[in-house]
Parts: sequence; structure tokens; C-alpha cells
Amino acid sequence: MAYEMILSERRGDVLVLTLNRPDRLNAAPPAMFDELRDAIGRLDGARAVLFTGAGRAFCSGADVAGGAFATDSDPAETTFQALTRHYNTTIAAIADLAVPVVSAVRGPAAGIGCSLALAADFCVASETAYFLQAFVNIGLVPDGGASWMLPRLIGKARATEMMMLGERVPAAKALDWGLIHKVVADDALDAEAFALAERLAAGPTVALGLMRRGLAHALEVDYATAMKHEAENQRAARGSADSLEGGIAFLQKRKPAFRGA
Repeated sequence: MAYEMILSERRGDVLVLTLNRPDRLNAAPPAMFDELRDAIGRLDGARAVLFTGAGRAFCSGADVAGGAFATDSDPAETTFQALTRHYNTTIAAIADLAVPVVSAVRGPAAGIGCSLALAADFCVASETAYFLQAFVNIGLVPDGGASWMLPRLIGKARATEMMMLGERVPAAKALDWGLIHKVVADDALDAEAFALAERLAAGPTVALGLMRRGLAHALEVDYATAMKHEAENQRAARGSADSLEGGIAFLQKRKPAFRGA
């Protein structure tokens, strides 16, 4: 698939995916999310994924002006189809990835862009970044999984504040709330986020993939079921080559050389 709205670059073991519509603050038509979904389906051995945006924004939301939710004979149905067939399926594919995911946010991460940024395991933001659920300002409701993500990340009260007041949450406040992982200087963002992705890519990929899926699973089940699922994941991790290498390295008092298998 030839990409027109994103850039896909393999840097070592990290797949870097850049939203590439800087003239539109990376506003996302449905086709952009289709391209992202295609790209993460072609990891080809990459052991971590990094999402970022070209220019001064991560993503200003769905491209309403550019036709993401075109006004036609049934705009409500058009919106529903755009979400269920394009945006939501991509967010779900990210959640199902077997490798760690990092997002690097500068400028706005609004609407579906906010959902994309927070779908990562680690969200690194620059001092210029802000997170916004602006739907209330145009008579809509949060989407892209925001109503699931936000209360789990920051609690019901703060999630309600973001959704019902529709105000910007600057990077510093987002960090204080526990919404994101780290805030760095704007000119340090790219290097810091890539270094984190590279660190994760050098880790035990099987175990990390089980961790990210296990965390999501544990949010939805009772204590006993979560522990049973942990035991199953531990069995899978224990059978990996990286687990064997980790044990040998521990006994030999050296740093393990994980290979992602």
C-alpha cells in the first residue's frame, strides 16, 4: 500500500510512523487511519512502534473540513461508518499489537488525535503539547475509545472535566494528572521519544507484548481471573528464548541480550 498521509520509516528495531499533513495540523481523514492500520500490520520484525506528527502538531483531530464527516443526506450515518470502519478499527489494532507503542506529542492532540496519542503505552509530550476533547464545543461526544481510556487513566471526575468542559489540558497538567508518561523540552521531544522506543525495542518483546495486553485485560476482570490470566501469560513468557537468555544473563551477572523471541 502506497501511503499518502503518513510516513513509515524503519529505524533499527523501531517502526516510526509520522502523521504527515502538517499544513492541516495533521487533521486525520479516515484514510489516514487506514494507512496507520496497514503500517502496523506490516511490522516485519520491528519490536516497537513510535507515533509522531510532522510539523507543529501531533493531530488536531478528524478532518471535518476535509471531508472526514461529510455533510450528505445522512451525516449521522456517515459519521458512524467513519468511526466503526476506519478510526475505531485502527485504535483496536494498536491495542492488539504484540509490541510496545510510544507516542511523541507536540502541539495539539485533539479529538481522535488525543485517542491515538493515549492508545500508546507511553505518551511523551513536549512543553507545547496539549490534550483536548473538544467534541462538546460542536455538539458531539468523545470517540476513538476516549470514554474508555480517560476514566481509567485519570479517574471519572477529571475525565468528565475533559469531556464536558472541552478545555485544553496542557502537557504539565496532563503529567500531573497521570494522563501521560513524561514532558520534555520541545527540541528534545524527537530524541527522547525515540530513545524510549529504542529501549523498549531492545527488551524482551514477548513479555512486553503480554504485559500490554494483560494490563488491558486486567482492567475488565475480577482479581482471581486476572491472576489466572497472569499465570497463563507467565507460562507463555517462560517458554520464550528471551526468558532463557534473561535467566542465563542473571546467573552470569551480565546484561541480557534479548532478541525479541
